[in-house]
Amino acid sequence: MKELLMGNEAIAVGALAAGVNIVCGYPGTPSSEVIDTIAKRKPEGVYVEWSVNEKTAMEVAAGAAYSGSRTLVTMKQMGLNVCADPLMCVNYIGVKGGLVVLTADDPGPISSQTEQDSRHFGKYAYIPVLDPSTPEQAFRMVQDAFELSEKIGTPVILRPTTRVCHNCASIDVPELKSPGKPSGFVKSSRWVIFPKLAYDAKSKLFERETRLSDMLSEYGENEVSGSGKIGVACGGVSCAYTKDAIAELGENFKLFSVATPYPFPEKLALEFLSGLEKVIVFEELDPVIEDALITVCGKYNLNVKIFGKRTGDTIHAGENSQMKIKSELVKFADLKCEDEAADFSDAPALPARPPILCAGCPHRASFYAVKQAMKGKKAVFCGDIGCYTLGNAMPLDMVDTCLCMGASVSVPQGMYHSGNDAVHFGFIGDSTFFHSGITNVINAVYNQAEEVVIILDNSTTAMTGHQPHPGIGKTMMGDVSEKVSIEKILTAIGVTSVRVVDPLCLKSAINAVKEAAEEHGVRCIIFRSPCVALFKPKKRLMVNSDKCKSCMKCVKELGCPAISTKDGKAFIDDSLCNGCGICAEVCPFGAFEEVQC
Repeated sequence: MKELLMGNEAIAVGALAAGVNIVCGYPGTPSSEVIDTIAKRKPEGVYVEWSVNEKTAMEVAAGAAYSGSRTLVTMKQMGLNVCADPLMCVNYIGVKGGLVVLTADDPGPISSQTEQDSRHFGKYAYIPVLDPSTPEQAFRMVQDAFELSEKIGTPVILRPTTRVCHNCASIDVPELKSPGKPSGFVKSSRWVIFPKLAYDAKSKLFERETRLSDMLSEYGENEVSGSGKIGVACGGVSCAYTKDAIAELGENFKLFSVATPYPFPEKLALEFLSGLEKVIVFEELDPVIEDALITVCGKYNLNVKIFGKRTGDTIHAGENSQMKIKSELVKFADLKCEDEAADFSDAPALPARPPILCAGCPHRASFYAVKQAMKGKKAVFCGDIGCYTLGNAMPLDMVDTCLCMGASVSVPQGMYHSGNDAVHFGFIGDSTFFHSGITNVINAVYNQAEEVVIILDNSTTAMTGHQPHPGIGKTMMGDVSEKVSIEKILTAIGVTSVRVVDPLCLKSAINAVKEAAEEHGVRCIIFRSPCVALFKPKKRLMVNSDKCKSCMKCVKELGCPAISTKDGKAFIDDSLCNGCGICAEVCPFGAFEEVQC
């Protein structure tokens, strides 16, 4: 039956339709909904987990694929860096069951530290890459990826981007049945990587590249259409934009839709380039298709000029759109375009809407407590990846550095060993602590660093959609498991002092920070308070205007989106307030009063 599915849902359903046995990964926007959907829809016999990080997920997936299971491992583009070690090795070793690596890229970037084009990784690692342009194509491609993986005995990367992951389309959803039973692990020397195996495998991978290129030239998702004298090549979601732009222009271009950027379908590219004088390339993010076409032209001595990012004819960073591509096509083909679209040139600019912590977020209280405790003292505040990165915004201004997952704990160590005389703080979330914080705390203890580690424990993986983690005691299969105690881990690895404090008890929180700052070694404060998005508030606050003296300390120091001003007084929007009560503790005049919901 037909269903309206988000791209990630379409990928999930496609994997289940392909008979996937094992699904694992780590949450990261824009990929997270794939595992969430599989967990909801899976038939009997499918195992699904949120792993502690992408490296672990890849190693679990490798073991499953060695055992004949069809396995899907999911992550965003930054997670591909984390799992690079096992992924590079498993491609040399090979697999028995199909192994599909879904890495969702984030052009923009919309919710990531960096733009990163995972197509490069495929070429670097000799791993085929499938690049869907629509949710419908993603649904088909994930099934094709399993088939290809088993046919050539290697992992296959599926690389949707944000607009494919979060766009919606009508999909013919088949009846989802339990997958076949895996054949099981058979002992063999082929599963043990060592230098001689790697040496032999590298030659085979190199030779396989040409055979795969020929095979993928016949792959139906790669397509040459049209017969114009001007060529347009595109990949991923840019194909959808390009087709829409060409349809609007009503011009006849020769179009090359590249679904497999690596190995590049060279024979099909030659067919496309035949009879052309110039080609423009639209793709996100880097000039992967553009460079491949330049290589083909050079290899076969073709007098075709390739235009794109290298020539400055298309954008170098960020997302494409139908409007951008249409505009660039008009210039490239020297067309006269009478666009009847409305003229918005005189419209005012949209107001800036910077991302901020939610009203009532316990992280705001945690940052504020540390800021108050360290007033007048020299301190450095190192942040991490999660909701709490938003602690960088004014008026909190509590994130001096932010690099990558877990780095909030390790960056201060480098500062300390460089002789900085400040008190060094590292802010890390509970899920991120399990992902990549534990090893960094061990490093700090072992190498005798001076550091205060602040663990912001809101009992969920909030930024990516509230997925469970080892500290919660519930798995993605719905089983109840033993909660992994952060306190016990810290004590076991030698942290000198561990305090557990509710950040919404502001005075206690400030005192805990003051005490920890005076101590030596690696010490830790766990600020534990649940994410406000998970619970309905039992109380809200209002401002007694008679008591409010218009000092605006609440507005200037907290930056809570529920607090604004009205008629010169502080004002609380009761539709936003979650009743955390920090404003009441900050107000010097007692103007904030509780109201029961």
